[in-house]
Amino acid sequence: MATRKKHKRKKVAKKKVAKKKSAKKKVAKKKSAEKKPSKKKRAAEQPRIKVGDVAGIVRDNAKKQPNVVSLVLGDRTLTWAQLLSRSSQVAQGLRRAGVKAQDRVVFLDKNGIEHFEVFYGCALLNAVSVDVNWRLAAPEVAFIVNDAEAEVFIVGQEFVPVLDAIINDLKKVKTVIVIGGHPSHNDYERWVSAQSAVDPKAPTKPSDLAFQLYSSGTTGRPKGVMLTNDNFFALLPAAREIWGMSEKTVNLVAMPLFHIGGGGWATAGQYAGARSIIMRDVDPSAMLTLIEKHRITHAFMVPALLQFALIMPNIGSTDFSSLELIVYGASPISEAVLEGSINAFKCPFMQVYGLTETTGVVTVLPPEDHDLSSANKGRLRSCGKPFTGVEIRIVDSDTGKDVPLGEVGEIWIRSRQIMKGYWNMPEETAKSILKSGWFRSGDAAYFDKDGYVYIFDRVKDMIVSGGENIYPAEVENALMAHPAIADVAVIGVPDEKWGEVPMALVVRKPDVQVTEDEIVTFARQRLAGFKTPKTVGWVDALPRNPSGKILKKVLREPYWVGRTRRVN
Repeated sequence: MATRKKHKRKKVAKKKVAKKKSAKKKVAKKKSAEKKPSKKKRAAEQPRIKVGDVAGIVRDNAKKQPNVVSLVLGDRTLTWAQLLSRSSQVAQGLRRAGVKAQDRVVFLDKNGIEHFEVFYGCALLNAVSVDVNWRLAAPEVAFIVNDAEAEVFIVGQEFVPVLDAIINDLKKVKTVIVIGGHPSHNDYERWVSAQSAVDPKAPTKPSDLAFQLYSSGTTGRPKGVMLTNDNFFALLPAAREIWGMSEKTVNLVAMPLFHIGGGGWATAGQYAGARSIIMRDVDPSAMLTLIEKHRITHAFMVPALLQFALIMPNIGSTDFSSLELIVYGASPISEAVLEGSINAFKCPFMQVYGLTETTGVVTVLPPEDHDLSSANKGRLRSCGKPFTGVEIRIVDSDTGKDVPLGEVGEIWIRSRQIMKGYWNMPEETAKSILKSGWFRSGDAAYFDKDGYVYIFDRVKDMIVSGGENIYPAEVENALMAHPAIADVAVIGVPDEKWGEVPMALVVRKPDVQVTEDEIVTFARQRLAGFKTPKTVGWVDALPRNPSGKILKKVLREPYWVGRTRRVN
């Protein structure tokens, strides 16, 4: 059966011997479970049993290390005590604006200190933080704000044009707060300063939501992924242990915080008490400078960022001696980029695989499997083994039965990390999370004989471009509004820079002329840039199965022929 579960790590136990008052006893390693383990050992073997809430992260750190710097962005810094104080002010301001427990508050801006103030402000009030992908087009942002039923909308100065474009379409928003000020709305700094810095200490439950992130929908409708306090605390203790994070960690927060890879990574570091060095924009050259300047110890990067970093002029002169671990994931990586990164950064590397719906990490390929000279170098193509407390099956998606080792099937996952569900989408939730607790990932993979997982393709036709998820249905829905298009299919094709990019295969209406540029421009006006097809192909008809479904695998095949897997 192609099923694997992460085994508990070996622990060191004290060997009991006969009582002798005069002699000191030695501690010995013992594999056998014949004797009852100590309370200390039992606790160590169950690091994920602890249940807490996200608000406790800022509260605990403000108590343990109040004057230690928590956040750094350029010349701005905030200590843990200051972060708790300002988060409390945000919470009080939200309360005065009518926000109650489990209400959603929408935030639209790039990475910044304000993100953490709002995130923890929501947590202190037991409200739900909703971070919006700032790369989305204005209509997409409006949909998410309305779907979240938010009454408070906090917007960065850079995105005021988006706000102005959709303000009349926002159905429930009563309070708009703009970072940097706006003539018609609340100024964020003035709004925060006017509030009391008293922690509201709202009661919470493990099942209460902490975060709601939106992923593109297979039907074209973005889905609100509901993540609870318990989801986070199923992950955080083990993540701290496996990533070796502590109060001494200096953590690079480079990925967008609206992604689980950015927000989840940052939260893991803060849970460990780490200092967070924030990058507002992803800039490979600036990143290298920050690593040396701040003596960064830990970083999470997507493969595209690693690839761009390798061609920076300062890659060879940067001091990377402080680095203890680079974690990478969110999209497949080429062996050339990985080998180049290992040789350039000269620190341990760890690959992770996960989804927004799983609160991030569900498999890990540890540093010891990144040995370029090892006989098992082929494992670099794997995303590793199941993470602590995670069960993974590889199944036939039609029958739900496990496939044999080495055979490709769909990844099913069971863990406390699995989301509560999709906001206001019970049918989609039921399709994705079975009654038995198994989550259907939509990713195709296989197990090898040693239990390593190898990603092969995507069951749901999803495209991952530079770490961004793109669902073809969403792009197709937008393109079908063009008067010259009779039919269209969007597929992912290989790209050396982004891994893969969307391509539109278009069937034109009879006697209608349209160019590639016109199609691309039409899409860009309605979709985020990364979702816009980079190329357009013209076809007379699209292949379909008897039920009318477009055969995406047939369309993709010519572009992926000769490659060992159908993701890049």
